[in-house]
Amino acid sequence: MSDQTNERSKYQLKRQSIPEELAESLRERILKGEFKEGDQLVQEAIAAEYDCSRMPVREAFRQLEAAGLIVSRIHKGAFVTSLPTDQIMELFELRAIMECDLLNHTVSRMADEQVIRAAQILEELDEAYSRRDIGKVNSLNWEFHRSLYSRTERPQTLVLIRGINVQIERYIRRHQILTSRFEEAEEEHRQILASFKSGAPSVIELMREHIIQTGHSLVKALKTAK
Repeated sequence: MSDQTNERSKYQLKRQSIPEELAESLRERILKGEFKEGDQLVQEAIAAEYDCSRMPVREAFRQLEAAGLIVSRIHKGAFVTSLPTDQIMELFELRAIMECDLLNHTVSRMADEQVIRAAQILEELDEAYSRRDIGKVNSLNWEFHRSLYSRTERPQTLVLIRGINVQIERYIRRHQILTSRFEEAEEEHRQILASFKSGAPSVIELMREHIIQTGHSLVKALKTAK
């Protein structure tokens, strides 16, 4: 088997949902920095790499563009997006506004199963932190936040927040590598959960500070790294 075939086989797809799987695979490669800001994604090259036609590639590109990860330019093709640091901070500020609003609506509806599930996720986060598994950390971080909002009955707000998280996840991954802010985030999550469990209104301010501080720390780390 040739080296080209071996390389291509890493990205083989299940035929029943090629566009979705392709979009997810490309998304992960963007988030972990394999495709960097400003890189061009060429349909023909992607189709050859995944051994598929250009049609699912076009659909995958549409999904990635809707998520804000790539942008299509007329007569030029698709490129991985780049966000200025002030816009990254703006996204964290939007997250803080929306997530604190969700907490305000859910803290009075808190259920025991929410607290149990959130605590379980934090245990999994501990393990991911210890392994420095950046991808798993970000996935579990979102699951922890979402577990606190599971009784809000505001699905559209959750969709918007998830979209923001996808846009900034690649920068958060770099942030965690650059600053090793694992222990701080872990302690903040535990404070948030304890406050949430007690039903204290302070949970809203704790969440706001957690999100904003993460944003400021990220922007500082990115500027320092330039």
